[in-house]
Amino acid sequence: MTKTSAVTAVCDDVLGTSDAVEIARLIRTGQIQSSEAVDAAIARAERVNPSLNAIATSLFESARQQAQRPCSGAFAGVPSFIKDNEAVAGSAVLRGTRGLPRKPAEESSPFAKQFLSLGLVNLGKTTMSEFGFTGTTEALVYGPTHNPWKLGFSPGGSSGGSAALVAAGVVPIAHANDGGGSTRIPASCCGLVGLKPSRGRVVEMEGSELFPVKIVHQGMLSRTVRDTAVFFHAAERYYRNPKLPEIGSVTQPGRRLRIGFFTELDEDTPSHPDCVAAVADAAKICEALGHSVEEVPRPFDDGFLADFFLFWAMLAFAATRFGTRLVDPDFDRTKVEEFTEGLARYFKENVRGAPMAIWRLRKFARQYARGFDDYDVLMNPTVTMPPPEHGYIGPEVPFEALLERLKWFIPFTPTQNVSGGPAISLPLGRSKEGLPLGVQFAAPLGDERTLLELAFEIEAAAPWPSLVC
Repeated sequence: MTKTSAVTAVCDDVLGTSDAVEIARLIRTGQIQSSEAVDAAIARAERVNPSLNAIATSLFESARQQAQRPCSGAFAGVPSFIKDNEAVAGSAVLRGTRGLPRKPAEESSPFAKQFLSLGLVNLGKTTMSEFGFTGTTEALVYGPTHNPWKLGFSPGGSSGGSAALVAAGVVPIAHANDGGGSTRIPASCCGLVGLKPSRGRVVEMEGSELFPVKIVHQGMLSRTVRDTAVFFHAAERYYRNPKLPEIGSVTQPGRRLRIGFFTELDEDTPSHPDCVAAVADAAKICEALGHSVEEVPRPFDDGFLADFFLFWAMLAFAATRFGTRLVDPDFDRTKVEEFTEGLARYFKENVRGAPMAIWRLRKFARQYARGFDDYDVLMNPTVTMPPPEHGYIGPEVPFEALLERLKWFIPFTPTQNVSGGPAISLPLGRSKEGLPLGVQFAAPLGDERTLLELAFEIEAAAPWPSLVC
C-alpha cells in the first residue's frame, strides 16, 4: 500500500470527537441512543478499515442487536472491540495464526465477560501478531495492520488492531492485553494511553495459571486518561482483588512525587534520539509541575532481557509442540510463521538455561521493588525507536535478524510483565516525521492510582495531539 497521510474516521455524527465517558453520558441522559452510537461506529469502521486492516472479525449485526437491549455499567451502550486472543461466544478465536480453525467459541472468556460487564457493545475482534509474540501487527493470517498516523508503518503490537481503531476514532476504547509490552507498545506507536495494570488487578487470561511466571495482563487502550481511569475503577466492581489496594475513583492530580528517569538499555544499545528527547521533555513537564525529577542509572541488570526472551521462546515452544492440547485440538503447527517456529527452536537449543532463567525471573519482583526505594515513579521511553515501517520486524524477516531487532525495539516494557508492577504509556513525544512516541511511567505493585493521578496532571499541562481532535 502506498504510504500516505493520516487516516481518521471522525465525521459529523453522534460520536463526534467524544471519549467513552462522554458518549456514555450522552446515552445515559437520553441525548443519543446506544443504537445510534453503534451505527456510527460501524459506519466509521466500514469507511476506514479497508485502509487500516485492523478488524479480524466483524460482529456488526450482533452489536446492533445488543444495542437495542437495556444495559448498565460505566460505559453502557458505548461501542468497542475485543482483541482476537480472547474468546467471544459465537466468534472464532484466531490468535493471529493460520494454524487455528475458524470455529466459533461456545462461550466468552472470563475476561471478556468482565470487559463487557461495563456495558460496552462489542463490534468485533481486532488483529494482533501471531500468538502476540512480536511487537508489530503484521500477522500473515490477516495481512499487515496500518498505523493511522501514517499508512505503511506499524501500529505496534501485539494489540495493534485495537490501537489503530481507537487512534483513528472508530471507537473510543478497545481491549488490549500485555505479555511483554503489547498494550504499551501500540499505545506508543499510535498516540494513545496504555496502562498495563498490576498482576491480578483484573480477571486473568485463561491458562495463565500454567505459566511458571505470569506475564500476561489484561487491559485496554484509550485516547484520554479519564477513560482509562474510569475503566479500571469500574472493572473493580466486577472483580476486586483483596491482595491489592483499591484504585478507586481517580479524577485529579495527587501528591508531589520523586521521579527517576533513564533512557538507555546499556552503552551499546542507545535509544533513538527522538525517544530520548521525548523523555527529556516529559521530565521538564513533571519538574514544572513541582515533582522532584532526576536522571538515574537503569535499575535492572543486563541479564534480565536474556532470561525474558528465553522464557518467551519457551511459550512459543509450548504453543507449537503442544498446541493441540494447550490451544485447540485442531491446531496445525505446520502453518505457524517462521518467527514463532524460530522462537521454539531457540528454546530447544538453549533449554539447559531455562530452569535458572525462570528461577531468576521469579525472583525479579524483589529486584524491581528495590528500584523504588528512593523513587515513587520511574520514567523511560516506552520503546527505543519511532514506529517502524512495515517489514522491519515483520514475519518475512529471517528469525535471527528479527529477534535482534525486537530485542532492541522493546527492551523496557517486559520488566513490568515479569515483576507484575503497573506501567502506563503516555503519548508525550513525536518523531521528526511526526509519528507518536510514548513515555512510560512505572510504579510499584498495586500503585496504579499514583500513575493515573500523574497522568491526569500531565494531560492537563501538556495535552497531546490526536487524530480525533
